[in-house]
Amino acid sequence: MKNSHSESYAAAGVDVTAGYESVERIKPMVESTYIPGVMGTLGGFGGLFAPDVSGMKKPVLVSGTDGVGTKLRLAQLMNKHDTIGIDCVAMCVNDIICGGAAPLFFLDYIACGKNDPARIADIVAGITEGCRQAGCALVGGETAEHPGLMAEDDYDVAGFSVGIVDEEKIIDGKDLTAGDVLIGLGSSGVHSNGFSLVRKVFDVEHADLRAPMDELGGKSLGDTLLTPTRIYVKSVQCLLKNGIHIKAISHITGGGLYENVPRMMKEGLTARIETASFPVPPIFELIAKKGDIPLRDMYNTFNMGVGLILAIPKEEVGQAKEILCRSGERAYIIGSVVSGDAGVELV
Repeated sequence: MKNSHSESYAAAGVDVTAGYESVERIKPMVESTYIPGVMGTLGGFGGLFAPDVSGMKKPVLVSGTDGVGTKLRLAQLMNKHDTIGIDCVAMCVNDIICGGAAPLFFLDYIACGKNDPARIADIVAGITEGCRQAGCALVGGETAEHPGLMAEDDYDVAGFSVGIVDEEKIIDGKDLTAGDVLIGLGSSGVHSNGFSLVRKVFDVEHADLRAPMDELGGKSLGDTLLTPTRIYVKSVQCLLKNGIHIKAISHITGGGLYENVPRMMKEGLTARIETASFPVPPIFELIAKKGDIPLRDMYNTFNMGVGLILAIPKEEVGQAKEILCRSGERAYIIGSVVSGDAGVELV
């Protein structure tokens, strides 16, 4: 690459040498995520990974892909780019664990108007931190300059992850029965969903995002909204390793509880959730008040303080909560599985 430079391409808005500088900046961060199974290093045409399937009867690959959405606009307005990568990883790996799979590796895609190596390094710093939290490796990615399509300071981030689970250990809700208990794991805030509504409510393009707010305990609106999505992978894995029978899992993303909880239920069963059983973070109360948003819409847009919901047998609740507490989670008994076809009931 020492001889790679095109004046004509640079004049068209794409600086390939900036891309090489970005790679050199991020290479140590990427390699810090490597786990057993990673083959090769950064710079190849494809990421190589050799999974350990010993002890598995029938290994099944589970994949998930997502982006950060319009939360990126907050990062751009705040000029803070080192956490949204965590969001990108979280949105993928939290989906994968809903099937009981352990994430193996992650790949990212960053599109930008102009390649700023320092900013790209900040973004990838968040991605690598997310991978470390999830226990998976960042084995590759792509950074693409889109002059004429995106403004120079604009960028978008997306990615995907692949995990593995033994077929007989797939979590799919088939064992759910009335009487099973629902445990909610506390969210870190808004996570990465509903930001088109959030941006409208607070008129973020003109708001003072850095001013401390009493309603947010002295934190600024910008910092509160940029709090990265919590990654639940290791906590769920800890439950499984300790023999807890997790029957179903729901990752509460866009569409809130009303849309996501029914996805974990099987026909003839409903998740009855008691909304008073878990605390609602102040940011959601502020969104509802500022935007005059009905409570039904809030629960149909945001996680409202619960980022992941687990269904487990009643007799295992005590042990499960103890394990989750040791894992650093805020775990709440938020309801139970009952007979019915509503999918979810909020009471």
